[in-house]
Order: sequence, then structure tokens, then C-alpha cells
Amino acid sequence: MKRINALTIAGTDPSGGAGIQADLKTFSALGAYGTSVITALVAQNTCGVQSVFPVDADFVAAQLSSVLSDVRIDSVKIGMLHDSDIVEVVAQGLQWAEIPWLVLDTVMLAKSGDPLLSERAVKTLRERLLPQASLITPNLPEAAALLGCAIARDEDEMRQQGRALLEMGCQAVLMKGGHLSDEESPDWLFTPQLEQRFTALRVPTKNTHGTGCTLSSALAALRPRHQDWITTVREAKQWLQVALEQADTLEVGAGFGPVHHFYRWW
Repeated sequence: MKRINALTIAGTDPSGGAGIQADLKTFSALGAYGTSVITALVAQNTCGVQSVFPVDADFVAAQLSSVLSDVRIDSVKIGMLHDSDIVEVVAQGLQWAEIPWLVLDTVMLAKSGDPLLSERAVKTLRERLLPQASLITPNLPEAAALLGCAIARDEDEMRQQGRALLEMGCQAVLMKGGHLSDEESPDWLFTPQLEQRFTALRVPTKNTHGTGCTLSSALAALRPRHQDWITTVREAKQWLQVALEQADTLEVGAGFGPVHHFYRWW
């Protein structure tokens, strides 16, 4: 089996449940070698975000150059980018890299509701990075922010917004329906050729910190091994479902704890 080298471009989480830390754990759990570019130093824990210190855009570009000039990268997961200048240097750095798979997690809000992307950066993200993305993974509030519309209230509106995002230039969209109130948590995959529904029963746990980061990095780790997005999404969601089911076996923090990335081993 080909060894997969995956790159995460994101902010940090010192409590270990989200961001760069969650991405690297996910890569390792799914058999990919993880590399990273840090875009922001985030003081956060399971209770919320306390402070954000963005990395200078030139240094983000330098990190990206260091990795890409030396390591063959098979897939990229992009998470928190914080501001417009960072979005721009990441878009420029990846434009000619010829990386087969680019998963863009359109991170705008933390689980606690704290903003993680400036309003100006949303416009740059829409114009510069969406057209480069192999797949974007917005939740319902993020999809609404990208489209400048109200948050989808049901699956019909969710599907309409997924199709609208696809028309903005990315190759595929995975709309995450976790914000809906149904017993199931539906996700919809959109490509120019198909629409595919995925679903899973909601796991009765509050420990969901970093779920979005973890799913997008799982997709990046698995896509080079599969023929299509349907198979990739199905395996990533199955793995994440058990990580959620096992989240309560951890004892991390007083708020929204992390999922159990390494449930297969301990």
C-alpha cells in the first residue's frame, strides 16, 4: 500500500481536541503521515476560545514552502485561516503545487460560537480557495455565510445550498447536517455527477469538540486510497461514528470534550 503523506493547514488547540492537534491524531489513526502548517496560535479548551494570535502571513508562506519543497504531499486539509492575508498566501502557495486532493474545512466558528474567520477573509476564501478545492465540508451556518443567505432549516434547503456552493467553483461539496434537530444526522455529498445522502444516528454525548476538524482530516487521509468520494466519505463517517461513541471513555476538560481518535488502540 502506498504511504500517504497528508498536510494540515490550520490553527492550534492546546487542549488537543481540535485544530492541528486533532488533524495530526486523525492522520495517524488512519495510517497517513502528518505534516503541518500553523496559521494561528489559539488559546482554547473544551469550554471555549480565550484568545487568538494569528501567525504572520509571510511566515505561514515560509512554513508552506518548507513542507512543499521537501515532502511529497498526497492530500491537504485546510482548516482555520483566520484572516484574509493568510487565505491569500495559502491559495498562492497551493496553486502550483499539483497536490491531488485538497479538502477545505470552511472553519468560521468554534464549537462554543467564537468567531475564527474574519468577515473580509470569508470573501477571499470564497474567491481564492473554493475554486481550488477538491471538496469543501461546510456545516449549515458556514454554508449560509458563504452564500450570504439564511441557515438551512431542513434537508430540502440544505440540498439547495449544497448545489449553490458547487456552482461557486469547487469540485465537490459535503454539506454537514449536524445542526438539524432530527434523530439522524444527515450529510449530503454533491458533485457535478451525483447527489448522495449519508446518515448516522446521533450519539448521545456532549463530547463533540473538534468533530468538524476530525472529519475533514479523515477525508484527506483516506481519499488517496479510494476511487471516489462516496467510498471515502462512507469510511470516514464510520470511523468518526465510533470515535464519537467512545468519546465518553476519555476524561478531558469540563466542557465539550474531544472525540476518541485512538479508540482502536486504547
